[in-house]
Amino acid sequence: MDKIQMTTPIVEMDGDEMTRILWQMIKDTLILPYVDLKTEYYDLGLLHRNETKDQVTVDAANATKKYGVAVKCATITPNKQRMEEYPQLTQMWKSPNGTIRSILDGTVFRAPILIDAVKPVVKNWKKPITIARHAYGDVYKAVDLYTEKPGKATLVFEAEDGETQELLVQQVDGAAVWQGAHNKDSSIRSFAKACFQYAVDTRQDLWFSTKDTIAKVYDGRFKAIFDEEFEAYAPKFKELGITYFYTLIDDAVARVIRSEGGFIWACKNYDGDVMSDMVSTAFGSLAMMTSVLVAPDGTTEYEAAHGTVTRHYYKWQKGEKTSTNPMATIFAWSGALRKRAQLDGLTDLEAFADRLEAACFRTLNDGIMTRDLVGLCEPGFEAKAVDSETFLKEIAARL
Repeated sequence: MDKIQMTTPIVEMDGDEMTRILWQMIKDTLILPYVDLKTEYYDLGLLHRNETKDQVTVDAANATKKYGVAVKCATITPNKQRMEEYPQLTQMWKSPNGTIRSILDGTVFRAPILIDAVKPVVKNWKKPITIARHAYGDVYKAVDLYTEKPGKATLVFEAEDGETQELLVQQVDGAAVWQGAHNKDSSIRSFAKACFQYAVDTRQDLWFSTKDTIAKVYDGRFKAIFDEEFEAYAPKFKELGITYFYTLIDDAVARVIRSEGGFIWACKNYDGDVMSDMVSTAFGSLAMMTSVLVAPDGTTEYEAAHGTVTRHYYKWQKGEKTSTNPMATIFAWSGALRKRAQLDGLTDLEAFADRLEAACFRTLNDGIMTRDLVGLCEPGFEAKAVDSETFLKEIAARL
């Protein structure tokens, strides 16, 4: 058969461990037989990031700005344990996702992939809950310091015109740990606009939550900017019959648990990181969560919301078969292909992305799934656990 043609490349960012193995398997089994795939490839594996002093991550992000669409594999963000595991690392490199988000100035939207056989743990959840995660600053761009002596820390801002502002952080009588975080008005505005526009595009209510009762200035600035930006969107919200409201993060958690779902929950960077994992797990599995970074200029980067599945990777290295769920990574590819098709007017490629996802759902609905989902299925649903390679072949058979 003739392969489906592409005109513009997708930026392809390879990753680490088991997801890197699945990445190639997905391409070989589900994409390359049908699509004349055009990508600009960047290896974001940890060792290559180390070799390039993380320049490869910056290059990949800039390429994404150039081409408009990217697809990314899960990557390692090294901690102390990883530094011991990979002794060739020259430093504890920052999160590549954080670097990419900073350069693109985008918002991450994460939503669960739902199937009838797996019901949410929260029984009243009937519709997907989309987490809109701010993608810049806060703890992800923070600086940290450990001190051992008594003393004080101050926060000093020096304006370019010479004016300075100084604030006492704390006076301590012994060892202490410090952290300095920041965010920018411009990034918060991009976040707000992206959330309001996504709510309009998907016709969903939008919730936004911070803790401005405690972080009165820091989180208060987020709330104020959202209120300002909503003025331009309020008429459209009213026309569509959708709502926007702000509440404290702890109140939002309680409301979310009591809700039926079907809305967008906008969160600051760290809150969104944590809550997206909570929501995805409650709906079924971290491996059943889509994630797309949307920049103000429309640039998009698709990825899985989960990590590199280290435990399975160790088994794979021993020659053992693993039952690692590839759904989120497949949907990252289908999302990127669909977006590329829409931008370039390629109806065949868009139809392929739709059919790829449909084949995944058919496979799962036929009871063929990875081990993580089998234990979550409703009583009476006959499910069979298969290894990742078999699962991909079953999808290919239906595709």
